[in-house]
Amino acid sequence: MTYYSKEDCQIDDFDVLIARQLSLKSHSRAVEVQHNVPFYDAPSLDSDLRDADKRQDILAEWVDVLLRQSGVLVLKQAVADHNVIDAVTSVFEQIIEDERDTQTGGDHFAGTGANDRIWNALQKLAISDPDLFVRYFASLSIAAVSEAYLGPAYQMTAQVNLVRPGGRAQIAHRDYHLGFMSAEQSALYPAHAHQISAGITLQGAIAHCDMPVISGPTKFLPFSQLYQPGYLAVHQDDFRAKFEANFVQLPLEKGDAIFFSPALFHAAGDNDSNDIQRLANLLQVSSAMGRSIESLDRTAICQKLYPALARSNLSQAEHDAVIAAAAEGYAFPTNLDLDPPLGGNASESQAMLLKRALSEQMSADEFAAELAQQNDKRRA
Repeated sequence: MTYYSKEDCQIDDFDVLIARQLSLKSHSRAVEVQHNVPFYDAPSLDSDLRDADKRQDILAEWVDVLLRQSGVLVLKQAVADHNVIDAVTSVFEQIIEDERDTQTGGDHFAGTGANDRIWNALQKLAISDPDLFVRYFASLSIAAVSEAYLGPAYQMTAQVNLVRPGGRAQIAHRDYHLGFMSAEQSALYPAHAHQISAGITLQGAIAHCDMPVISGPTKFLPFSQLYQPGYLAVHQDDFRAKFEANFVQLPLEKGDAIFFSPALFHAAGDNDSNDIQRLANLLQVSSAMGRSIESLDRTAICQKLYPALARSNLSQAEHDAVIAAAAEGYAFPTNLDLDPPLGGNASESQAMLLKRALSEQMSADEFAAELAQQNDKRRA
């Protein structure tokens, strides 16, 4: 069994990887490439994302960027309705105000009070305003890039980060899972687990305001996710210095979304603006076959969202995008004594139940009863 050690972290090998260049020619759907980062116009792709064959071509291109190329891409206007963005921002601002006196936790990379955070923002938005949640997560491009990297039945979570003027930069890091461990802890995992960790979570962020470089949008080091002992290397001074000398920083506009491999070396920048409250909804999307970072009450979310979904005029593809963000799409873990597989290897998932309820035009009470029955079967 092979393990990585500090001696495996060679800066010269790292230099070879981060010197690579990405060309627009090899990424035909991108509208431009900036500093090795491809930009895609999300609204113009919506029609193709509704076509099964064309959708697979787009997903293949995106997963190539994330896994084998620069590791980061931008979806321009992934949430194109700025009225929706502004309304969600207002909900988040109210939640921040409501939690200000009770919030005791800090940031992953900053002390308590340095930023404003909303943990479990996905559930809080769904409970606060289910109709708004439906409109916000109906983005076909966000659903598509999540599926491209993780496959179906992914688990969406969200954590809002508001960085005020004067907010300081983070240090270079990788993200969850092994990225949230010390170098000593991550070294205890075999080498293949380092590669698995990088493949079971997708990182993203939706910009809730215009983010010029002066406001400190996230700094990235393209191609750094390809460095296999990187979960150890990112803790070392020479690798962090290399990051600071070579990172790229991309301005974003309200409604843009950026997605990247969790293994990419990255760090939020300094907010040197005078008046920009840099607010991003950080999306952490997990594989159905992994462990999500947050515990969500998806039953409560589904029950709250069902009437909003039933009365919405969204397309089937948009309905599916909302359901993927909200419901548990995987049938396991369950209690197989009470919830045995019937006609296959797995029982009905929460997402499947939600889709069936909408198809059968169940009332809210009927859906709630079916949901409760399903939960009783799954109880340990």
